[in-house]
Amino acid sequence: MPKRQIYLLSPKEFSPETIAVAFAKTSRSPDSFSKIASELNEDNSAKFHERWVVGYGHASVAEHAVIHIAIENVSRLAVECIESNRLASYTEKSTRYQKWDLDSFVLPVELENHPLRRDYLKTCRLLFDAYSRSLAPARAQVESRNPREENETDEAYDRRIRVKYVDGCRFLLPAAALANLGMTANARTLEHAIGKMLSHPLEEVKQIGEEVKKVALEEIPTLVKYANSLPYLVKTSTAFSLSDQEIALSIDRNWCQLVDYDPDGEIKVLASALFRFGQGSYATALEKLRTMSEVERGNLADALLGQLGEHDAPLRELEFTSYTFDLVLDQGGYAEFKRHRMMTQTPQPLTARLGYVLPRLIRDAGFEAQYRSAMDAASETYEKLAAWNPHVASYIVSNGFNRRVLFTMNLREAFAFCQLRAAANAHFSMRHVAQRVAEEIRHVHPLLAKYMRLPVETWQDVEQQNF
Repeated sequence: MPKRQIYLLSPKEFSPETIAVAFAKTSRSPDSFSKIASELNEDNSAKFHERWVVGYGHASVAEHAVIHIAIENVSRLAVECIESNRLASYTEKSTRYQKWDLDSFVLPVELENHPLRRDYLKTCRLLFDAYSRSLAPARAQVESRNPREENETDEAYDRRIRVKYVDGCRFLLPAAALANLGMTANARTLEHAIGKMLSHPLEEVKQIGEEVKKVALEEIPTLVKYANSLPYLVKTSTAFSLSDQEIALSIDRNWCQLVDYDPDGEIKVLASALFRFGQGSYATALEKLRTMSEVERGNLADALLGQLGEHDAPLRELEFTSYTFDLVLDQGGYAEFKRHRMMTQTPQPLTARLGYVLPRLIRDAGFEAQYRSAMDAASETYEKLAAWNPHVASYIVSNGFNRRVLFTMNLREAFAFCQLRAAANAHFSMRHVAQRVAEEIRHVHPLLAKYMRLPVETWQDVEQQNF
């Protein structure tokens, strides 16, 4: 009997394309992976991919070729497109833990030699200046609430309180603010990501797409060389453009609406669990659940979720019911919300027309007038730019402005999202959303949602204390 073996095909020894071929060949070769890989080189690996991946469309082979790309000094608006790929991984420069220099923003290519260039630069500098000037009073306010601990060093104290005051000041930073991010993706995902970037309405994003393709070709020359603009995306975006339609929205009470869910969702989740561990049909499991008493269903729910540890993920059977929300949140919060790519998200374009939030810290620090002045200036410049190019206008929109997004998540993802983003160390914008989403789900599916482990605070508490 052959001996079990587990080992790496290391990128230190083999190129990503060679590793992909080695894994692909195992479907028809009895040889070990190491032997297959040893017989490959860049030339015959490229020929394999040209024939099987490109020629015959066996794109799954490309998923074994993984590369890591460092992307620096791109706008946070561009980051939204870069990070919109579900099957890639990202780590991004945080607006919560770092401070921005006064000139850390993008000048869009479209504005070069344009009459609105001066207005754009003036407003960006105004926003960054307001951000810079807000740091000291905000810090002083945080220090008054969080005195230095005995024997605490300057460095330790600054690290402890920094996020508390930067969290409020970052609402002034526009979408033009520069960011760095690391991206890890397989070649199949990367090809599609490049296509989306090359199809984007902003020149910056198109240029990033070209540069990502160029550096990727050095590592995976065959698998991304056919990545091009996607006419379908361009035509569809144009056909459904809402840029000329009036936006009418009241967000005072309806900022988070559960617009769709399955009333039988709990029964279906429990029936799928019975199906998993039994031998009968799903229809039989459903019928059994429908005839159970509330107590019996409760016992079954407790068996499914009652033993969850702090770091345990619920069984995948929770994915058999989903919830769709119409959500309005500040752009700074959306920048974090968008990272939850296991859900389906449809954000509307970033505008200044949905109003902006005022962090309580900014008001308490005596900086409200300056904050509102900067935000109003951004709104005015946005309208000037939007009349010419609504896509470019989004660059000037600050984190404090509201963004609308439609999203659907299953119950398993709801557990992950709500528990992570309601945690005490999460940004208050996200705690606000997570607590509200959890509340809405508990209203319709209390039997299962009660097992979410969230802090005692409510979304109303978060709102009162931070906005």
